Amino acid sequence: MSVSPQQLRAYVDYLRDMGVYDLYRQDQPRVLLPEGFAAGLASRSAEKRVSTPAPAPPKPVTQRVTPFAAAQARTQPAAERAEIPPELQAPMAKPLSFDALAPLPAASIPAAERGAALAAIRADIGDCTRCPLAYAGRHTIVFADGDPNAKLMFVGEGPGADEDATGLPFVGKAGQLLNNMIVAMGVTREQVYIANIVKCRPPQNRTPEPVEATTCSQFLLRQIDAVQPQVIVALGATAATYLLGVRQSLASLRGRWHSCRGAKVAVTYHPAFLLRDPRQKGEAWKDLQMVMAELGLKRTVDRA
Repeated sequence: MSVSPQQLRAYVDYLRDMGVYDLYRQDQPRVLLPEGFAAGLASRSAEKRVSTPAPAPPKPVTQRVTPFAAAQARTQPAAERAEIPPELQAPMAKPLSFDALAPLPAASIPAAERGAALAAIRADIGDCTRCPLAYAGRHTIVFADGDPNAKLMFVGEGPGADEDATGLPFVGKAGQLLNNMIVAMGVTREQVYIANIVKCRPPQNRTPEPVEATTCSQFLLRQIDAVQPQVIVALGATAATYLLGVRQSLASLRGRWHSCRGAKVAVTYHPAFLLRDPRQKGEAWKDLQMVMAELGLKRTVDRA
C-alpha cells in the first residue's frame, strides 16, 4: 500500500486535532495506525533506502543554532534526523502557560478604556517581522474581532486563507460553524472576542512551530489582560497547549475547568476539526453547555 504525502498529512492533522502529539517525531508512535498504514510507510522507506546513495559523513557544525532552526530540525523524520547535530535533536521544551509568562496586571483596565488598550497592542505589532511567518507568504496580520468588554473569548490556532485575505479571524467555513456555535449558545459574534495563538497564516495551514507560537504569545496575553473575559474557550489542541502550558490529549482536558490570566478556560474541538469529523459535534456541544452554565446563558436556537 502506498501513501501519498497528502494522505499522511491529513492523518497527522486528524491525530493532532485529537490531542495526539509528536506522532511523526517518534520512532515508535504511541497510537495505533489504520491496518496497512504502517506497512505502506515501511515499504516507502525501504524503496528510499535502496534508491538513495549513502550520505557522506556530516560536517562539523560551527554556526549558532537558532530556535527556528532547532524547531525545523525536530520536525524531520528519524532517518533524516540522524544527520542533524545532537543539539538540534533535543526534545522540545515544555511550553509555558500564559500564567507563567508574565505576572497578572496589578490593576484592571476600565471598561471604557479597553478598546484603546487593544488598539495600542495592535499598533505595537505593526507590520510584524518577529518570526518566520512574516516571510512565509503572509498577506495580512489577523489581530482579533469582537467586543473589547466581552465576557466570553474564543482562542483558535491561526489564520487560514480566508482570514489572511480579510484580516479577520474565523471567517471561512470553520468560522461559519463557529458563528453557528456562538448563536446556539444564546449570544452573537459581536458579543464575544475572537483571537488566535498566532496572527499570521502558517504555510498550507500547518501547525505553528513553537518559535512562532511563543513569539506571538506576548500579544495574545496582553489582549486577554485587556479584555478580561470571564471564560476563555480554547479551540483545539494548539490553543490548549499554549494557553495552559500542557501537552495532553483533548480527552483529558475537556469536561473540566482550567485557568488562564484570571479567566476560566474550557477546552473543546476546533471548528475545522468538527468539519472533518462531524460525529464530534455532540461532544463539542457538551463543552459549550458547560460554558453556558458558567455564564448563565440559555440556548435560543438549535445547536450547530
